[in-house]
Amino acid sequence: MKLLQILQKCLEDWKNISHLDFCLVHLDNTIYISTCDRALPSTEKLDEFKDEEALCISNMNCRLYKVMENHQLQYILIVWGNAEAASTIGELAVCQIESLLTAYTEKSDKNVFMQNLLLGSYSEVDAFNRAKKLHIATTVRRAVFLVETKQSKDENALATIRNIFAAKTRDFITAIDDSGIIVLRELQPSEDYSDLDDIAHMLVDMLNTEAMTSAWVSYSNIADDLKQLPDAYKEARTALEVGKIFYTGKNVFGYNRLGIGRLIYQLPVEICEMFIDEFFKEETLDSIDDETLTTIRTFFENNLNLSETSRQLYVHRNTLVYRFEKLQKKFGLDIRTFEDALTFKLAMMVVNYIKYKKAN
Repeated sequence: MKLLQILQKCLEDWKNISHLDFCLVHLDNTIYISTCDRALPSTEKLDEFKDEEALCISNMNCRLYKVMENHQLQYILIVWGNAEAASTIGELAVCQIESLLTAYTEKSDKNVFMQNLLLGSYSEVDAFNRAKKLHIATTVRRAVFLVETKQSKDENALATIRNIFAAKTRDFITAIDDSGIIVLRELQPSEDYSDLDDIAHMLVDMLNTEAMTSAWVSYSNIADDLKQLPDAYKEARTALEVGKIFYTGKNVFGYNRLGIGRLIYQLPVEICEMFIDEFFKEETLDSIDDETLTTIRTFFENNLNLSETSRQLYVHRNTLVYRFEKLQKKFGLDIRTFEDALTFKLAMMVVNYIKYKKAN
């Protein structure tokens, strides 16, 4: 909930309890929040009060209070009414507003700190000193989750994620750019990578059912202290990028589970193009029709088992054999053998990587 909404609710609650009217005024004498449509004191009177040392002045109709933050004047609170307890209620209201401002500023400062920390903007000493000032633990286990929805700037997704982690006050939910939502989660000593995978799948499922949006979720290795978080953020970004390139059928990507995609991702494009030219000459994988591609992927998913592949695709075994023989004549690779299947699988992944690099 935004600060404006929080303060508005407080003023309305105070009015209902005390039967007094409240108004919070900016330093330029414009109304920020009000529970009534009463006319403000004159500009001269408001400016005179701001220049005085007194924190409160009153007359028969209203009381003026200074609302401070870090010893700086932020707002003027006006309380209308002649109730016997009006003075005490006004003072309590000022204390409450100042506490809310402090808490909101601290939360905002923590958010900015975490964003800059993940980007590697602080030295190690500076990061630890700032964390201590903001009361952020420096030596707890954390992991970075990166959530990217199919729709950019999805407010429903952000609200859903905030609700999921609402009870965990030491988790941070932020965003550095439009590329996704970052969840910095503090882990219990017993939590391991299987728990991270469960959390990532839970996020995908919740966004699908509650925010009605599809999403990819990646996660980093576990960071043992604050100084490892910038690297953890890079790991989460890498995992998301590698996963989207090489594992198109999946929605969750752990940095520790990127497999052969991690190796290909680090190769120069020139080397990848040499590999494709070496095996496929003038032919291209783009010439394979969708039906054959589906057959190949299902065959690989079933560990080169012809019988299971034919059962899942509802086609006769001989039909599969015919398709694979046709593929062999075209590319010179018999994917029913392990070595040729491995080459073809690598080729499919490398082609996806080349397309991605050229597009970006």
